Amino acid sequence: MTPGRKLAILLRRERELWEQGLTRVAGVDEAGVGPLAGPVVAAAVVFPPGEGIRGVNDSKQLTPLRRAELAAEIRATATACCVVAVEPDEIDRINILRASLEAMRRAVAGLGIEPEHVLVDARRIPGLTVPQEAIVKGDAKCHAIAAASILAKTERDALMLRYDAEFPGYGFAEHKGYPTES
Repeated sequence: MTPGRKLAILLRRERELWEQGLTRVAGVDEAGVGPLAGPVVAAAVVFPPGEGIRGVNDSKQLTPLRRAELAAEIRATATACCVVAVEPDEIDRINILRASLEAMRRAVAGLGIEPEHVLVDARRIPGLTVPQEAIVKGDAKCHAIAAASILAKTERDALMLRYDAEFPGYGFAEHKGYPTES
């Protein structure tokens, strides 16, 4: 599939909302629900109506270098974006599901603008007062969610690299806190 065709597919839901007159559509996703170490990180992104970035895709389908390149382009293009980490002590207190939902809520709240509609990867975020919809596998189906997944993943990976320098010997730079066989 050509990059232009992929972008058109990813922008389908946003275009429908933009055509309804909604100009502040946020995509939200998280990274770090499955690891045994580190924070859960969520991002929210709002793009100007009609704006999309070629190459944006589910962050798990991209190389670290490509994610970093796209993260810079997303930040430069977005109307607003916010990345939030919920640290392990809070995860331990409230559990990983609640922590991931709280991180997503904080990311939306931190945008600096109130979205008119929120697109979320696979879940609904408690406590939001704006309309939202959960899109299953949204990071592979929706441009704004995929962009949020890239920001969340690049931020979490950068945190884990810092942890690797601070706590050598645990291999955080390699496995990013996820379980490994060895």
